[in-house]
Amino acid sequence: MALLPETARQIDTLVAQAQADGRTPSLVLGVVRDGTLAHVAAAGEHPRPDIDLQYRVGSISKTMTATLVMQLRDAGRLALDDRLEQHLPGTGVGALTVRQLLGHASGIQREPDGDWWERAAGVDLTTLLAGVDADKIAHPPHRTYHYSNLAYGLLGGLLERLTGTQWADLLTERVLTPLGLGRTTYAATEPYARGYVVHPWHGTLREEPRTDTGAMAPAGQLWSTIEDLGRWAAFLAEPDPSVLAAETLTEMCSPVVISDDSWTGGHGLGLELYRDGERVYVGHGGSMPGYVAALVVHRPTRTAVVGFANSYGFPISGLGRRLLTTVLDAEPPLPQPWRPATAAPGAGLAELTGRWWWMGTSLDLRWDADELVAHVRGERLSRFTAEGTDRWRGRSGPENGEILSVLRDDSGRAVAVDIATFVFTRSPDEVP
Repeated sequence: MALLPETARQIDTLVAQAQADGRTPSLVLGVVRDGTLAHVAAAGEHPRPDIDLQYRVGSISKTMTATLVMQLRDAGRLALDDRLEQHLPGTGVGALTVRQLLGHASGIQREPDGDWWERAAGVDLTTLLAGVDADKIAHPPHRTYHYSNLAYGLLGGLLERLTGTQWADLLTERVLTPLGLGRTTYAATEPYARGYVVHPWHGTLREEPRTDTGAMAPAGQLWSTIEDLGRWAAFLAEPDPSVLAAETLTEMCSPVVISDDSWTGGHGLGLELYRDGERVYVGHGGSMPGYVAALVVHRPTRTAVVGFANSYGFPISGLGRRLLTTVLDAEPPLPQPWRPATAAPGAGLAELTGRWWWMGTSLDLRWDADELVAHVRGERLSRFTAEGTDRWRGRSGPENGEILSVLRDDSGRAVAVDIATFVFTRSPDEVP
């Protein structure tokens, strides 16, 4: 669905102003809604942006590396709390876990030793591992948030050792091809934007090298287009179950560590988390010499913003979040329409509906679309699905995962409901 004209104009103005103020040669951002690219805003002429023009995605590559790891976890090939040495022995940091590495909670140092890997020719996995020892631990695990590119180089090595397939081939086979991301590639493929550093005083451009980062590729190697990155954003809003289970992606979006003192940012399993008021966005920023990229997704509304610029240091991640908030504020999603039930529940279910009480607190149960919906004090809402006779499992809300059991008297009449040991009766005067 296209943006409203006034929203599109607002987005176009913000992008044009950002390009002028930030002095980037080429800037493009796209708004994704309901799985499609709804609007593209572009500015700059060096080169003129296009939806099929490649830029470097940088650390957004990590979100795909994390997806590969979670695929193997779901297939039973590893567990998140496995130590690294179980799958990639001999590193000297083998006590660190897969979960800690994915969530930047391992404490391992940010970069591998040697020249700045993003701008230097990459090394092979054996050479990378030879430079990793116990001295690379900057903090004890879970002591603090400590972003680490090296962690993702190690995760890439783990993937290669477990599958016998190099990271780039594994990614193509298991993610890029199934999702139709044909313009997302390991190396730049024409047409692509050259990347620059803009001189601070006289505005001239210095073209940056386009490196093959070798064993560090899982941390930031990939190239993509605004169209392909929009498809990836749509996947992160609502995944294709043939690639990754929805519940696994939701797990990836749960915080492993808070990343700032104001508690507005965090990191899940390969995904950054950003709080904007009452909304929480997921995604990742990216940078490589000459390039920056943004990916920010509001999963509840299946709305996202993706973007690229071809100058190092341009603040595109903040711009992406600002654009997403602008769209959501200007065009909030309409609520789903209420539809009447086609039939009343059977007698055994109908008697569960109505008001129940615990310690003066009301619980209202109603029947909706083959589920029990529970309102506590009219505020907290949870939905339950049947799991057996008189047994229901919470699937959303505060009681997600908890059990609702129906308690009956000798005649079979429902006299109470037990939710995780909190017993609700029909009268506030009854003591459970």
